[in-house]
Amino acid sequence: MPRLSEVIAALEKLWPAERAESWDAVGTVVGDPGQEVGRVLFAVDPVRETVDEAVALGADLLVTHHPLYLRGTTTVAASTFKGRVVHTLIKHDIALHVAHTNADTADPGVSDALAGALGLRVVRPLVPDATDPAGRRGLGRVCALDHPLTVRELADRAAARLPATAQGIRVAGDPDALVRTVAVSGGSGDSLFDHVRAAGADAFLTADLRHHPASEARAHGPLALLDAAHWATEWPWCELAASQLDEISDRHGWDLRVHVSATVTDPWTSHSPSPGAPN
Repeated sequence: MPRLSEVIAALEKLWPAERAESWDAVGTVVGDPGQEVGRVLFAVDPVRETVDEAVALGADLLVTHHPLYLRGTTTVAASTFKGRVVHTLIKHDIALHVAHTNADTADPGVSDALAGALGLRVVRPLVPDATDPAGRRGLGRVCALDHPLTVRELADRAAARLPATAQGIRVAGDPDALVRTVAVSGGSGDSLFDHVRAAGADAFLTADLRHHPASEARAHGPLALLDAAHWATEWPWCELAASQLDEISDRHGWDLRVHVSATVTDPWTSHSPSPGAPN
């Protein structure tokens, strides 16, 4: 079996830490570089549910998209929920590694996985990485459909193909308008409206759309907005990342067992539609 340091080195080639945003907290949070790794679990969130799943699975490494400590801390006491995560990981010799914004802009990255789940053909990054001469890395993706869909059909496809959540897919715009070009961005995307308009997209699928940015975006023109649950838009990356590590394992003869958590860690648990609300 490979050492943790060897597996982390391979992951760092996929998602170099230096490509993360300056405010981000990526890399190895817990783990002994010399420990052996035989089983790996990928998940979106480093929370109690996924850590317990890693323990039950007998995993040696948990790789998550979201950081455990994004804003730092002064304690890892087990009386706090994040401290309990750290204690549980260490007690069971499970390492934790995070790939966040460095996975968002990777080639392939979070938005490539989202586009793939929706059956969209990636054309180019929505916000290209200026340091990539090939023009393939960057935030979000501009995508094409094999044939036009209505906004309603695209929303129904997203609802059917993304993991089920209480929120489902919220839509702003004419449900019967035709969509040929779609911009997607896994996770929070309402800072990207200028780029979406510049790309000439007919629809933008992302998550965490707030009232004022969404209202202003609709006032600019006919752009349709599809707002999915944050967790659901990033979960497809776990499957992509797991397949990438599987390929690395085969190439190096590591015989890793790589798993993807199906535990829903979206914080919203139910949805009550308003009586008489439009479908």
